[in-house]
Amino acid sequence: MQVDLGNVLDTASAHGVSRETLERLDGRVADAHERIEQGREDNEHGYEALNLPSTTDPDAIREAVSRFDDPNAVITVGIGGSALGAATLTDALDSDVDAYYLDNVDPEAVASLLDSLDLSQTVVNVVSRSGTTAETLANFLVVREAMADAGVDWADRTFVTTGEEGNLRDLAEKHDLPLLPVPDGVPGRFSVLSTVGLAAAAICGHDIEAILDGAAAQEARLSDSLFDSPAYAYGAVSFALAERGMLQNAMMPYAESLETFSEWFAQLWAESLGKDGLGQTPLRALGATDQHSQLQLYRAGPRDKLVTLVRATERDDVAIPETDLDGLAYLGGSSLSELLDAEFEATEASLVAADRPNVRIELERVDEYGLGELLYAMEAACVLYGELANVDTFVQPAVEWGKRAARGLLGGGDFEEADAVADKERLVVE
Repeated sequence: MQVDLGNVLDTASAHGVSRETLERLDGRVADAHERIEQGREDNEHGYEALNLPSTTDPDAIREAVSRFDDPNAVITVGIGGSALGAATLTDALDSDVDAYYLDNVDPEAVASLLDSLDLSQTVVNVVSRSGTTAETLANFLVVREAMADAGVDWADRTFVTTGEEGNLRDLAEKHDLPLLPVPDGVPGRFSVLSTVGLAAAAICGHDIEAILDGAAAQEARLSDSLFDSPAYAYGAVSFALAERGMLQNAMMPYAESLETFSEWFAQLWAESLGKDGLGQTPLRALGATDQHSQLQLYRAGPRDKLVTLVRATERDDVAIPETDLDGLAYLGGSSLSELLDAEFEATEASLVAADRPNVRIELERVDEYGLGELLYAMEAACVLYGELANVDTFVQPAVEWGKRAARGLLGGGDFEEADAVADKERLVVE
């Protein structure tokens, strides 16, 4: 994996950064790296996530799911970081096992999914560190009832990924369910390389060792200089551009298999860095599709965006047939891969022509190893950005406020946040 910063330099864009600026920033990167390494060595909360390539046990994950022989589908019941990392992996990789995610409580969507599946051939993974996440437990109760209605013994088709104590652990012990531990010092949005993200991949038959190997390759590249680490290069430049007013970051992979990755990135970036009036708002786009829509804004709208372009340099290809149609003959004899690359490079050049900074991230392939590289690099980039911005990357107080309000509204306790709902001012237009 490599990160090309050429189009964020002031030689490419008047709104970019100079090499001298990056060299000055590199001193701060060295200090931040020292703090990160100390946090990793001490297994501090959050920093422990960057140790997962070596601390995650793939054998334990495979052992937990080994009782489920040849399922047709797996449903992960979780929300946010308890689902997005796993979804990023399974959506990017082909498998004979279909992976689904109940990460919302939309009743129509939940009912539609359950009605569409043969639940006797479906494995359910319930994921919640606390074991008290309202959305997750509500969906699990619905799934469990649907299995009972279908004559399926839910306990034979379910395993649990949770913390050291809580409702889910009690349930797993009571019914002798396979159980995977959520690492205690790893926030959910950083948990893709742990049991949380890898269990669904293991059920789908993916090479979880290769995912961890790819992550380990980027872990080994972390150093005291942004010029030696793709992860730190991306984190440092994102921070530097945010300081210059680029307060939005459009993540635009040129591979449909990475569309869910953009969602995962959005949670990682927003929840980790959006504090104290700071942060960089993540945007989700897909190349080449959004060249025909969002690119208009990126080129001609406010100068407040960094565009991050991601592609694989190797991929399977499809030839474009020859044609005698006027104006289309130039396409014949080429391939969809060549066209996608041309679209990628044209977008990159168009942004430079409009004085809009952009970063190129390239993987060799979208496979287990490449995904491990990409996911670890973005996590390390996020941690570095947090250190440079002096924000607490690993907490999410604004998210917790909303959780308490919702729980209070449902009668789950006396929470003052719920009172704010009653105070809503209304101006209704019918």
